Formats: sequence, C-alpha cells, structure tokens
Amino acid sequence: MLERLNQALDHLETRLDRDIDIAEVARIAAVSEYHFRRLFSALAGMPLPVYVRRRRMTLAGADVLAGELTLLDVAVRYGYGSGEAFARAFRSVHGIGPGEARRTGAVLTAQPRMSFRVVVEGSTTIRYRIVEKESFRVLGRKARLPLVHEGANAAAAAHLEGLERRAVVRMKELAGQEPDGILSAVVYLTDSREEGAEADYWIGVVTAPGVAAGELDALDVPAGTWAVFDSRGPYPSALQELWRDVFTQWFPSNPYTSRTGPELLRTRPVEIGAPTDSQLWIPVERGGGNSGR
Repeated sequence: MLERLNQALDHLETRLDRDIDIAEVARIAAVSEYHFRRLFSALAGMPLPVYVRRRRMTLAGADVLAGELTLLDVAVRYGYGSGEAFARAFRSVHGIGPGEARRTGAVLTAQPRMSFRVVVEGSTTIRYRIVEKESFRVLGRKARLPLVHEGANAAAAAHLEGLERRAVVRMKELAGQEPDGILSAVVYLTDSREEGAEADYWIGVVTAPGVAAGELDALDVPAGTWAVFDSRGPYPSALQELWRDVFTQWFPSNPYTSRTGPELLRTRPVEIGAPTDSQLWIPVERGGGNSGR
C-alpha cells in the first residue's frame, strides 16, 4: 500500500499548478477518497488540504522571489482566482504577503515534498479481530470537543464528569449489545485529525436499532464491518498510541480501508498512568491491498 500511496503523491505533485481531483489521487492509491484523506492525515500529521496548500505556496514562493511573473500571474498559476485569495494563502504559510516578500527578499517557509516509507523501530504486536455487525443505535450524551493526541483530554473528562446520574442509570439499563457497557464514540466532522480539530464525542451504550431514546441523544449506525483492537497499557497514552499504530502500521499492511462511521472505544478511565484494558472499534471495509503484494 505504501508504494501506491507514494504513486498518488507523485501524481498530486504534478497537479499543483492546476485543479486537483482528490478522488483521482485516491484511485491511484487504490483506496476510497475517505480512507485516503484519513490515512494521509495519520501518516503525515496534517490534513491533506493543508499539505497541498503548503506545497503550492512553497512553489509559489520561489516564483515570487524570482520576479519573472507578476504576482497575479503567480496567483493564477497555482489556482487562485484573485490576488487577495492568493495573498491570504501565501501569508498563512510564509507569515508575509507576496508583495512584501518580493520587495524585501524575505525568508520564506518551505514544505518539503513528502513520501512515505516503513521504518522498523522495534516489534509492535497489534491484536485485532474482524466483526460483521448489524445496524445499531448509540444512546447517550453528545458534546463537540477538540481532539487531543497526547495526554488527557480535559474537555472529554469534563463531559464525562458532567453526566447526570439518571442518564447514567438509564444507559446502564439499555446496555446489552456488543461492545457492552458504557463506551465513548467519536464522529469526525472533517478529514482533519490534527490537534485541536473538533469532533462529536459521545458517551453512551450500544442498543438495538429503534430503541426509544427518551431523554438521551441518539446516533443511528448502519450495518457494516468493524476491526476490533484490544489493548492494555497506561491511561490514556496506550490508547493514543494504539490509534496511531492502527493508522500508521495496521492499515498500510492489511487489505482493509476505513469507512465513514463512528470510532467506538470501551475503556475504564483510571488514574493517569495506571494500566487499563481497552477495546477500539474502527469501521472498515475490505479494499486496497497490503504492502507485501
């Protein structure tokens, strides 16, 4: 899969001076556009649109300093219909406008061309199983929270601590489907997985479809395939490392891609640093290919 991803990035590189069809780029990688965006974000540490903008502005910066084209010509070359839009994008990457950069010969910021490769740093065993699950409903409480990749998520902890006792009692009464018990569910609002990006964060239980929500919020989830990962380690770092390993190691070496749907996590919060057992459910579909093919 890594070879196909790099072929897709090579293709993207040739389209920086014109409109980019991300669906076409994803087809070269032999995955869905949704999975390509998610996998790129996990591997690169930034959303795909951010990388494209930084690469475009890296090339545009060289053209601006060269002085051979007007600033408007540079803007048009890299897909901007107005000088104002180009100037905003240029400033967001370089911290200075293109006109000032040309006048002063300013120091600019370069985004290197990216490629992916496997680096073996040790032996990591990822335990998983594949589950075909009928449609279900998550009933609980929802909040919109920022993503945190390292350390405790204070907003998520506050959401959990703020649950009314009657809501918790009702959720326990409704629980019974796998994964059993009170769990969390994350629904991503965009393809961005960068620190601080917002997502809908649920605390709830899995029930059969159609179960009355009552005073609880409801999330209906269609039938599909799930990859289920078991983990034990210090809280919450082991969970954050598991999520990273799933997207940077497991997906590139297995014939599955992620699909639209909530990520489910069943765990028992404990003191920070204390060990706990956890189970992560990721919606997947068979597709693409492993890196050994």
